[in-house]
Amino acid sequence: MAKGKTDSLRRKDGVFDVLRSSKSDRLRAQRIPGTPQSLSPTYKLAYADTDFLLRDELRPVRLQLELLKPEMILAERNIRSTIVMFGGARIPAPGAEATAARTPVQKANLEAASRYYEEARKFARGVAEWSARYNFEEYVVTTGGGPGVMEAGNRGAAEIGAPTIGLNIVLPHEQAPNPYVTPDLSFNFHYFAIRKMHFLMRARAIVVFPGGFGTLDELFEAITLMQTGRMAKIPLILFAEDFWKTIINFQHLADFGTIAPEDLELIQFVETAEDALSILAAFYANGNGAGDAKPAP
Repeated sequence: MAKGKTDSLRRKDGVFDVLRSSKSDRLRAQRIPGTPQSLSPTYKLAYADTDFLLRDELRPVRLQLELLKPEMILAERNIRSTIVMFGGARIPAPGAEATAARTPVQKANLEAASRYYEEARKFARGVAEWSARYNFEEYVVTTGGGPGVMEAGNRGAAEIGAPTIGLNIVLPHEQAPNPYVTPDLSFNFHYFAIRKMHFLMRARAIVVFPGGFGTLDELFEAITLMQTGRMAKIPLILFAEDFWKTIINFQHLADFGTIAPEDLELIQFVETAEDALSILAAFYANGNGAGDAKPAP
C-alpha cells in the first residue's frame, strides 16, 4: 500500500485482506450505538481517551509522546541539524513600541534593543542561505516560536523561502506561534525539559540574544552540557557583550574557582550578524562538515 496508509495487507489463501489498524479501530468504535455500556469512559480505547492520558500516572507516557512526535516529524522531513536561536520575547522590531515595558526606562531599553531583532533577522537569513546548499536538511533555523527575537529568527529564514522550526510551549499567559514558523514544523510542548532536549539534539550552533529568565535557562543548560562533556562543543555565540557581562560576571566565576578558566572559551561574543556568521563559517570550514559536531545522546 502507499506510504502513510494506516492499514496493512496480509496474504491469506491467495487473497489479500486488510488488517485492522489502530486508526480504523478507533473510527469503528465511534460508530457503535450509544448504550450505557459503550458511553462509559471505561469503554473508550485507551489511546483515544484524553482524560485517561492526562492522569498523573500517565506522565511517563506523555513525556515519551512529546519526545517522539517532533522527533518523528523532523526525521520524516530529513532535517538532520539545526542552528538554534534564543532570545527575549519582549524585544520589539525596529520602530515598534515595546508594549511589555512597565516603566519609561524599560521602554527605552527594550526599544534600543530592537537593533538585535534586526541582527537576529539578518543572521537567520544568512543561515538559511547556507542551509539551502544542503537542501534545507542541515542547519535549519530553530527558535522558541514566540515573539521578539524568536520571531526575528523565523522571519529571516522565511524571507528567503527556507523552512524554519518553532518549538513553542504552553504558558500561563497567551502565546501563539509567530506567523513566520513553517506551519508543519510548528510544535507545542507542555514539558520544558523535553522542549530543551529538542533544541539541543540537532543543534550545530547556539546563538543567544538578550533575554530574561527563559533565555538564561536555555543558555546555562547548553553551556553546562558542553562543559561536562555531555554534548559536543559547538559554537555558543552571545550577542550584546555589554548586556551579558553586566548581568553575569563570567570572569568572576573563573577567578573564584567555581569554573575552570578554559570554560570561558566556550562562549564567544559578537555584535553583528556578519560576525556571528563568520564564526560559524570558520568552525565548519575547520573539518566540521554538515552532520558533524553531533551532540552526544
